[in-house]
Formats: sequence, structure tokens, C-alpha cells
Amino acid sequence: MNVREAAASLLGTVSERAPLSAGWPELDVDTAYAIQDEALRQRRARGETLIGVKLGLTSRAKQQRMGIDAPLLAWLTDAMVLPIGAPVPHDELIHPRAEPELVFVLGRRLAGPGVTAATALAAVDRVYGGIEVIDSRYTDYRFTLPDAVADNGSSAYFSVGPVGVAPASLDLSLEAALLEVDGQIVDTATGAAVQGHPAEALALAANTLAARGLALEPGWLVLTGGMTDAVPLRPGSRLAAHFSHLGSLTLAT
Repeated sequence: MNVREAAASLLGTVSERAPLSAGWPELDVDTAYAIQDEALRQRRARGETLIGVKLGLTSRAKQQRMGIDAPLLAWLTDAMVLPIGAPVPHDELIHPRAEPELVFVLGRRLAGPGVTAATALAAVDRVYGGIEVIDSRYTDYRFTLPDAVADNGSSAYFSVGPVGVAPASLDLSLEAALLEVDGQIVDTATGAAVQGHPAEALALAANTLAARGLALEPGWLVLTGGMTDAVPLRPGSRLAAHFSHLGSLTLAT
């Protein structure tokens, strides 16, 4: 299998499959990012618009649970936006899960290398609360880091909450999120769960893209990574994320 074929096979997957590495044991992270970029090219060719990036596996607890020792970067397009109140399209998903995130909207271009958390945060216009719906194409969410990168970070959909504030007005390391399912709080975390501070995740995104000759562009959204563990999304349940200062949002599942 080559890069183009791997990208097409992942984009066309509507049921669980073996990870790419099962039949491609020499698959490495650089090749996986090439697959991810090719998948983005194919998505743009069918009319999707690039609107930002997401980080995955930014919390140490999640890295340990998934058996992966580094964060990853993936692309966001307009087709992945799930408006608040819109139902989760279960017929398009395999085994979806959801997690609360802090979402940055960039006010100016942010280019590495050498971006620090402070310089990254200075490029942010607004920060929002959000929920990401993830959905690995791989059986039982079992994969290597290159597999996850090639699969665009298990991306599916995301929603952004209604409250946006200037990041300087908050201590984002202390911004808390409560994850609620059917009226019960199932998990909670603060922004410190994301690389110690979500601005560190933003800096990581800029520096990772710089190694590929790319940058974060003005107006882009950056999903900084799950604050809590991801919980399964079951049809008919109600999932909500409540943030300390960034409001609440609910998924109709």
C-alpha cells in the first residue's frame, strides 16, 4: 500500500478495520503525516475547506491509556463542524466517543520553530469551550502512534461553545470542565491536563507544523486536546460539557 492508497482506504472506511501497521510494519510517523496530508488533499478536492488543526493525546493519562508516548497533530475542515444542538450522525460513525476541549481562535499567524507558550498565547484572539467527537477507524481503538496520525487523530466532529473570551482574562491552567452524561458527572479536569497548560499544546502545534514548512494561520481554530478521558457516545443519551468561565454546550446523541 502506498500513501495515496492508504489515505483513500481510511477516508472510505465506515466499519472497523485493522490498523495500517498490521500490514505495513515499517510505517513511521513521517509517512503517517504524509498519509494525513494526502487525505486532506482528497477532502479538499471534494469541497471541504481547511479551518484549523487539532491536537491529540496531549494528556499524560490518555497517552498511558492508549499506550502512546507523544501527542499528535491533525487537520480540521468545515465538514467536521457539528453545530450546537445538531444530532450526532451515528450512521456515519463506528464507535464514537466525546471529550471536552479548550479551543483557540487565532488572531494572527503563528509560525515556528521556537514558539513558546507565551508567544503562542499572544497570537490567540479568543478561547472557547468545546466538545470533540472522536471515532477511530481501527478495531477497539487499538493502534500505534503512526496509525493514529495517519487516521487524522481519530477525528470525526467537533462543536464549539457560545462563550468566547480573551485568553489573558483567564488562568487557562485552572479552567475546569465537567463532563456530564444523562445528568451524571462522569469526569472532570482543568486545563493543566493539557500539556500542563493549553498554550503549551498550541506552541507544540506551531513547532510541529514548522518542521513540515507550515504555520498556523489567522482565523484558524486549534483544538488543544481532550481535558478528560473520552466517553462513549450512545444514541439517545445526553452529553454536556460545563466550563468554569466558558459556558456549557450539549450534544444531542
